[in-house]
Formats: sequence, structure tokens, C-alpha cells
Amino acid sequence: MTLIKSISGIRGTIGGSTGDTLNPLDIVKFTTAYAQFIRRNGKGSSNKIVVGRDARISGEMVKNVVCGTLMGVGYDVINIGLATTPTTELAVRMSGADGGIIITASHNPRQWNALKLLNSEGEFLTAADGAVVLDIAEKENFEYADVDHLGHYMEDNTFDARHIEDVLRLKLVDTEAVKNAHFKVCVDTINSVGGIILPQLLKALGVEYKILNGEANGDFAHNPEPLEKNLQGIMDEMKTGAYDLGIVVDPDVDRLAFICENGKMFGEEYTLVSVADYVLSNTKGNTVSNLSSTRALRDVTEKHGGKYTAAAVGEVNVTTKMKEVNAIIGGEGNGGVIYPESHYGRDALVGIALFLTSLAKKGCKVSELRATFPDYQIAKNRIDLTPETDVDAILVKVKEMFAADPTAQVNDIDGVKIDFPDKWVHLRKSNTEPIIRVYSEANTMEEADAIGKKLMQVVYDMQ
Repeated sequence: MTLIKSISGIRGTIGGSTGDTLNPLDIVKFTTAYAQFIRRNGKGSSNKIVVGRDARISGEMVKNVVCGTLMGVGYDVINIGLATTPTTELAVRMSGADGGIIITASHNPRQWNALKLLNSEGEFLTAADGAVVLDIAEKENFEYADVDHLGHYMEDNTFDARHIEDVLRLKLVDTEAVKNAHFKVCVDTINSVGGIILPQLLKALGVEYKILNGEANGDFAHNPEPLEKNLQGIMDEMKTGAYDLGIVVDPDVDRLAFICENGKMFGEEYTLVSVADYVLSNTKGNTVSNLSSTRALRDVTEKHGGKYTAAAVGEVNVTTKMKEVNAIIGGEGNGGVIYPESHYGRDALVGIALFLTSLAKKGCKVSELRATFPDYQIAKNRIDLTPETDVDAILVKVKEMFAADPTAQVNDIDGVKIDFPDKWVHLRKSNTEPIIRVYSEANTMEEADAIGKKLMQVVYDMQ
């Protein structure tokens, strides 16, 4: 089964049997359930739902089904076309809509797609609200509008420009400083919507750029997750010495990774760290990231006199915790930057503008900037699930392994994280793929990999 229902939305591979994949019938079911939830429980009263999508090959089909279903329920649809996830989030708020649906499977390969569900604030539904949507879908007690109350359809292509304007208005984005730095950057937009909006942003910032994989056709040039193993093309381009910075985004442009001027990875974990360091140096406050993110954010936050808090994995979990502790910046170690002054959503455009401003003001090379941060090494492993895998039993076994270790702090709010004074390891079931993620961090990659492999062996022994 490849249909995954979680706080990250309804995600699955295209085609196949109903109930097991993301197919037209299931798209109708979950879209209807979401629309009925918004009507019963939502705070908006505009009767409008925003729909945006990335450039996936299946996106046109999914968009047509989603829009038609929303109209059938009686909602007016604002289709903003090919758009990033953060653009769609902002469009909900800017248009005063009751909610929004983003059609994207984010970093998943091309055969996947998904429905990401937003409330009237343009933020992801909470886990509790998502559970209500799933309950409505399970019962299938649907009611559709009669002919006189069908929704209307409109297209609005203004939100890319409005998103960029919103970024440029941020107090800590210094457009003149960036222009005066005369940066040259290379950007890999994976043949998705980043190829449409990032050239516009960079032009507005006065940055000279070259786009790799810039055609928004959904035919991803490589595995779309912005990890080092997938980015050899842009890394080789950077090694020519012609650029100050490499920029990589995922298909829906909510994740962001940088490459140093010498072709080496800045480290996706350090995207948030570097942006947070700049923000905290200008604004005192607290930060949040998820349990699978580097300790470097904690170190940088405490250096500036703030308090760091960890949240469960998942954007809505991070934003919820950010609101609780009044964090001024937060996000996830996968390259997701959440800056509430703009909005409560991961936004690569915000991250790029803040990073370039910081780099311009410091007047240093990207590799030199990276050297100013605590240097941790994180290993990211995965285990494919089988139908027989008992994830709950595995988590219990892992907790038992470390229960008697006085140096180990066990956190089970999201899978199991074992925190040692000099390293940590986190094992959890993914919200977006049928896998178990095993992330571990230490002072060296060898140490990080060793503790991760120790837990992986526990899983293999129980399968």
C-alpha cells in the first residue's frame, strides 16, 4: 500500500487500485471530506478555496479532479496554477479564502503526488483536524450541492509577484546590500515550480544567476530530495569557480539547500542554522526545530541568549510549538525555514533572501560562513517497511535497550530519540513515505553512522 494519510496530508503513488493509491476516486473522497470539514469547522466565511500545484506530471489530472470536486461541494475555487507551497499558503491568507489545497508530494519521486490541506490562515491542519477529515472520508456520508449552488471557478496568476513583494518587505531583507554584493549564483530547480519563481526573486534582488533544470515540466532531472547524493550536477558546476553560491530547492520549494563556492555542500541542516543566526543577531528571541534536526541550532540560539525547544517532526508540530514558546524563527533540519514575520510555513524564498542579506553584510565566502558554526555530522538512514513490520514493537524494544543507561535521555513524543551528552539517534516512522527514518548525529560521521546502524540492526532482527 502506498497511500499514506498523516499530518503531512494524503500522499500516494498515481494509478492502481482504489484505497491503495492516489487515484481519481480517492482524490474525490478526500477532497470532499476536507471541504465538508472546512464548512463545518472552518473559521472562514468567504466560500473560497485556493488550489495550487507543483509541476508533477500527474498534477494537471489531480488539479482537475480537486477543482471539480470542490465546485461540486459548492465552493468557489481560486486556481493559482503552478505555484510553490509557500506561495499557496500566502495566497489563502491574501485572498481571504476559507482554506487551500496544495497538490504536491514535496521531495517524493515523480510517481507520487499528494493533497496538502490548509486552514483559513494558510497553515497546515493540526493532527486533530486531520483526524476529523479522515473520519469524514471513512464514513463517506457526503452531500453535494444542487445545480443552483455549485461553486464557481477562477484563475489568479498574481500570487508569485505578491509572494516576492512580501519577501522583499521583510525588515531583515536588505535588497540594496544584496545588489551591491554583485552575487553570482547557480540554482537547481529540479524541473518544477522553482524554475518559475526563483528567477523572478533573484532578479528583484539584483543577483546574477544560472538555472539548472529550470523547465517546469515535472520530469525531475534527478531524485528530487535535496541531499548531497542527488546533487552531483550542480556541485560539479560550482567547482568551476564561476559562482559565489549554489542554491537547491525541492519540487514545491519549501526545502532549501546551499552549496559553497568550492562545490562542497553547506549542509541542509545548516540552512536553518545560518538563517537563524542572522535573525537572532538582529532580533532577540527563541527558536524551534524538530527532534531530527542538528544540535547546532540549539548552540546558536543559546549564544544569542535565546531558548531552543524541540518539537515532533512535521511542519504543523513545529509551528504549533513556535507559537507556544513565541519563537521568532524555526523550521526543520531538512532545509525548511519558518519565519513568522512572513508566515507560519517553510519558505525557501524567505530563506534565500535572508541568507543572501546575511552573506552580503558579512562580506565573506559561503565556506567561511559555514566554518563559523558548530560542526556536527548527521547520518540519515532509512529502512523500507514491509507489511509485516511491527513499528510499535520496534520502538518498545529500542526504549528497553537504553532504559538502564544513565547517560541516555529517552524521548518518545515522536518515535524514539536517544540523547547522549555527545550524540543522539532518532528512529521514527515517516509521515511521507513507507519507511522508518533513522537519523543520528555526533562529532564525526563515523560515530553518527555507528549509533544509527546499531538501531537499524534492531529493526532488521525483528523483521
